[in-house]
Amino acid sequence: MLTNKQETLCNESTWDFSGLTALFLNCTLKPSPQKSHTETLINVSKSILEKNDVSTEMLRPVDYDIAPGVYPDMTEHGFENDDWPIIQEKVMYANILIIGSPIWLGEKSSVCSKVIERLYGYSGNLNDKGQYAYYGRVGGCVITGNEDGIKHCSMSILYGLQHLGFVIPPQADAGWIGEAGPGPSYGDESKDGPVGFDNEFTQRNITFMTWNLMHMALMMDQAGGMPAHGNQRSEWEAGCRFDHPNPEHR
Repeated sequence: MLTNKQETLCNESTWDFSGLTALFLNCTLKPSPQKSHTETLINVSKSILEKNDVSTEMLRPVDYDIAPGVYPDMTEHGFENDDWPIIQEKVMYANILIIGSPIWLGEKSSVCSKVIERLYGYSGNLNDKGQYAYYGRVGGCVITGNEDGIKHCSMSILYGLQHLGFVIPPQADAGWIGEAGPGPSYGDESKDGPVGFDNEFTQRNITFMTWNLMHMALMMDQAGGMPAHGNQRSEWEAGCRFDHPNPEHR
């Protein structure tokens, strides 16, 4: 469900985002089809993207048998099963990656930590320009919980994504938290309607986040990715040795 303002922004848009794809990784601890409050907030961003003709997919990593580790395929490193390569293929297909996580003990979920570790395991691969593989893709995050921690969790996730090579646009995070301690979570029913739906701060931030992700992804797509100068790993190793004028000091 979008607000009137969110609907108006979509209807008045003059940009063509139809060639873009977005992947949501909802790092809830709840397997499908259990209700996920994080997914309820994610759906706002997802709706905005879809109204702008962006192709979207959402999945829960907890539904997959993902081995721990920092290699692309952990079956090559002692594990019998590993579904991560299935998710990695979807990540590489998407222009936009949005990671959603609940807050537990003030931190992103354990599933979210595992996802970022597995993303890290692929980050050393190179694209056809000799840059790190994630260059040209954009990233954001959505956080929900009942205690403080939106900015803390966002800081960790967004730092991880940019370190791996994702482009992070302005205001690339959004979240909602209720009162500290046990209580209703985002989307739960109350006497005044679904909890959090009328929170202007949350609705504004998830709107800004989604539009900034679309704008940045379109810019990257139209530019053919990040310019390849001064950031090519393939060139660095060949040209990083400096000749010292005094051979004894090499």
